[in-house]
Amino acid sequence: MLVRDIMVRNVKTVRTNDSVHDAVVKMNKFDIGSVIVTNNGRPVGIITERNILERIVEPRMDPAMVKAKDVMSSPLITIDYHAAVEEAAHIMATKKIKKLPVVEGEKVVGVVSTSDIVRHNPTQIGILDELLRVR
Repeated sequence: MLVRDIMVRNVKTVRTNDSVHDAVVKMNKFDIGSVIVTNNGRPVGIITERNILERIVEPRMDPAMVKAKDVMSSPLITIDYHAAVEEAAHIMATKKIKKLPVVEGEKVVGVVSTSDIVRHNPTQIGILDELLRVR
């Protein structure tokens, strides 16, 4: 099975100079756990719920005053559209990440999460073993 078969295709983005509040509004509106951060249309980072908890909520920062570029995870770790799901699980386990943007060339065409992998491959123990290492 390939990453393109299980990824979520409707990728939501914010720009580097958008506020974290803008990112949170978009995440809540679309019921998603991350947004890709772009600069001049190119993907440069990702903001996840974890980023917001660690970099905004805990230190009591004002999300309306902080820019996306200041809380995003960067450089962006990605996987190719044609890669095997097992490779995605390995990258996610090794890098300790739960969301992995999927690229075709230099364009982000989807996002795959640990939940997507488990949902589409519940019987593949090897993949599950890799994902259990992600914490």
